[in-house]
Amino acid sequence: MTKLSESQFMERAATVELVVMDVDGVLTDGRIVLTSGGEEAKCFNVKDGHGIVLAQSSGLKIAWVSGRFSQVTRIRAEELGIGNLSQGERRKLPVVRKMAEDMGVAMQNILYIGDDIVDTEAMEAVGLAVAVADACAQVAEVAHWITRNRGGHGAVREILDMVLQARS
Repeated sequence: MTKLSESQFMERAATVELVVMDVDGVLTDGRIVLTSGGEEAKCFNVKDGHGIVLAQSSGLKIAWVSGRFSQVTRIRAEELGIGNLSQGERRKLPVVRKMAEDMGVAMQNILYIGDDIVDTEAMEAVGLAVAVADACAQVAEVAHWITRNRGGHGAVREILDMVLQARS
């Protein structure tokens, strides 16, 4: 995919109605901590969370699509009021298409944020594809834009701030 200039990105961002993002590696730094008792822990960035709340309050729709199931992800989604959470999805494009249909959003009005190979199919099908700074090479290749921040370190907030600015 062709990388966009900042002005081209902002032009497309102004039309975004739905932001879909992966969880592990985008909202987190990709690490999963397992205790000896089998409990799972992840670190979510509070600035990303606040950006999500701001975006939702401005009318932007937010959805999470994760390749693995996690109670921690479900709990964080509930905390942030994410009503569109899909977990255990290895093929994300059909999920994104279904979400778009259910919400009445055209694929070209979707921004997808990803970090790994399982995200590429969905990224190629939406209007605006974003890779976090530490995404794998295949994801960076298909992205229109690459964040300055790494996954779990403010990449989501960075993009949401740009989209909100473009929509204002």
